[in-house]
Amino acid sequence: MSTRIEENSALIKRFKERFFQLTTENVNEYAIELFHFQSKHNQIYRNYLEHLPINYQNIQTVEEIPFLPIRFFKEQKVVCSTERHEVIYKSSGTGGDRSQHFVYDQAFYLQHAKRLFETCYGALQEYHILALLPSYVAQGDSSLVAMVDYFVQQSQSNLSGFYLDNTQDLHITLKKAMQSDRKVILLGVTYALLDFVEQYHLSYPDLIVMETGGMKGRRKEMTREEVHQQLTQGFGVQHIHSEYGMTELLSQAYSKGKGIFEPSLTLQLSTRQINDPFQNVAVGKQGILKVMDLANITSCAFIETQDLGILHQDGTFEVIGRVDNSDIRGCSLLYRF
Repeated sequence: MSTRIEENSALIKRFKERFFQLTTENVNEYAIELFHFQSKHNQIYRNYLEHLPINYQNIQTVEEIPFLPIRFFKEQKVVCSTERHEVIYKSSGTGGDRSQHFVYDQAFYLQHAKRLFETCYGALQEYHILALLPSYVAQGDSSLVAMVDYFVQQSQSNLSGFYLDNTQDLHITLKKAMQSDRKVILLGVTYALLDFVEQYHLSYPDLIVMETGGMKGRRKEMTREEVHQQLTQGFGVQHIHSEYGMTELLSQAYSKGKGIFEPSLTLQLSTRQINDPFQNVAVGKQGILKVMDLANITSCAFIETQDLGILHQDGTFEVIGRVDNSDIRGCSLLYRF
């Protein structure tokens, strides 16, 4: 038994070492190897695969890989490793039971999150990082809060920090930040950002406002266009940025406006038909988003979400809603279409 655990740990270590050296040339090979590792060592994923009418052990291409429905993260412990986990990230729980993601190496997650952010926006030390995430902070166990807290530390700014209900202090800090030579990013849960602009009005065209989604039952659901219109007017900016991420993923995608998200080498998406889980949808057509997150080494890297979306020809994607009767997810708005 101990020999098997040691072999498992050695494989995980090797995947992590290779992860930060991925290129377009070797990413598919890595993904296939990771699939076969997880189909063998992840009991929940293996049980799921064994109930499908396929021989999963013969899969040789990324396109053939079956994706695990995301609900299993609520119902089961989706893990590969027998090592002791460092942290359990939990979803907001706005739909009832909370999803759980058992993470065995939090430093790996945070290092990866930093790299994804800096690829899109530049070095964290160039920013003041302000966070308006009251419900996430209050509930605890949030991967988003862990990531933003790390960003705050990495920014090495005395203005960076979290704001709960002290919106007056946030307003004062934003005024100070206007006079700074650093860039400023305000990350906020959607309802809290809307509450803020109802109290205060700014004209701050250089501010990056990034909504992380979610009304948390605090306000009526709105379309993305309605939300972004109110926020652009309230902050005096041209565009509202967005972050696409969730408890079950260790990678994020970012939008710099209009809800169009840029994928990354380690976070790739496809879509399947709403009524057929094994039939993919053509580019430009609406379908259920399937996410291949290669950072999910010790859980499951191949997840079928409950989000409806569209992939575009250039590789970008947008989230347009949720599957009917699915749980109200805390990570995305209820977009109408």
